Amino acid sequence: MTISLKDITEARSKIKEVAIHTPLSHSKSTSDLLGADVFLKLENQQRTGSFKIRGSLNKMLSLSAEQKSHGVVASSAGNHAQGVAFSANIVGAKAHIVMPETAPLVKVMATQGYGAEVIQYGRVYDDSYKRARELEESEGYVFIHPYDDPLVIAGQGTIGLELMEDLPDLDSVVIPIGGGGLISGVSTAIKAINPRVKIFGVVSEVSPGMKQLFEGKKLDVPPGGLTIADGISVKKPTEGILHDYIEKNVEDIVSVSDDEIAASIVFFLERAKTVVEGSGAVVLAGAQKARWDLGKKTALLLSGGNIDLNLISKVIERGLSQKGRLVRVETVVADRPGTLNRLTQIIAAHEANIIEVSHDRVRAGLSVSETAITFLVETKGEEHCRRLVSAIKESGVKRVLLNGGDQS
Repeated sequence: MTISLKDITEARSKIKEVAIHTPLSHSKSTSDLLGADVFLKLENQQRTGSFKIRGSLNKMLSLSAEQKSHGVVASSAGNHAQGVAFSANIVGAKAHIVMPETAPLVKVMATQGYGAEVIQYGRVYDDSYKRARELEESEGYVFIHPYDDPLVIAGQGTIGLELMEDLPDLDSVVIPIGGGGLISGVSTAIKAINPRVKIFGVVSEVSPGMKQLFEGKKLDVPPGGLTIADGISVKKPTEGILHDYIEKNVEDIVSVSDDEIAASIVFFLERAKTVVEGSGAVVLAGAQKARWDLGKKTALLLSGGNIDLNLISKVIERGLSQKGRLVRVETVVADRPGTLNRLTQIIAAHEANIIEVSHDRVRAGLSVSETAITFLVETKGEEHCRRLVSAIKESGVKRVLLNGGDQS
């Protein structure tokens, strides 16, 4: 069953006392980057830190007293878990959430904090989904699907209503895709109000299933599965979502790498002053990569902000590395007194900042008269980095490697 604008409007009336109307903020820095007036839909400021509460609450409010007495079960990498736990608490139902063993600790703890029982099972979302459906069958719980449910999709679609109210002359929207429930609901609302608005989707390269289906390709699930965009890490999306919504409403879908996502997280932190998790930051990475015609005014849907603090330092380092602002320079030099001093003087003369330095005299491939000196250096960007590396090479060192292997 596909949803309509009427379903989304009804969902809004039901959840409006709990789910907040999130800000739509113009971002000059992002506008300069993409060449259009860019507005950020800040669902990272939604209750529970993501948009997921909209759909889960709309679904939960439809349950009968008997269904609520049995309890609910859900599978999630994190944000849907928190949405279901929070919503279950509001309606007075016990929530049982199956999360992957790889789920970020911050999301596991937050889900437990909302009163849910957390069961960690499997390496990826699909493993958790299978276990949750088993519990639905064996325990009589009501399963709350993260995306393939009309009531959940209608709840997510309320974002589309807010976008069109806050920016009626919107030309395009860029939306993350995991299972497809968010883009289905939002695009349905927007297209019903103004069919000329273009809808673009972004997936992670680790979970490109919906892009493959959209392009008419056979579903080919990559091995592994770990990504910083854990919230959209769905290996096998539902073809019904594709046929009912995405084929009708979406212009194009692009996939992005973890390195591209990390760079976008850093950009949002540094330039837009907002914390966005990987599954939300994909929208900027995708818009940069695809170079779509976004029109005069576009909205980037920042779907969540629940990033693991244990991960964020690695993400920042990776993101800065992608911009050439944090580089690891490895040199092989003669093992003589004064060599380190000479190299640090070159780095200082080029106004780069040394974060870390290490020596290795016993590495394989070094002669007894050589040593490897590695610097972690903060620079002003790629051009500054190139000038620095060139100066180091010209100083007479035997070898210079950049970021662990790229000959420079």
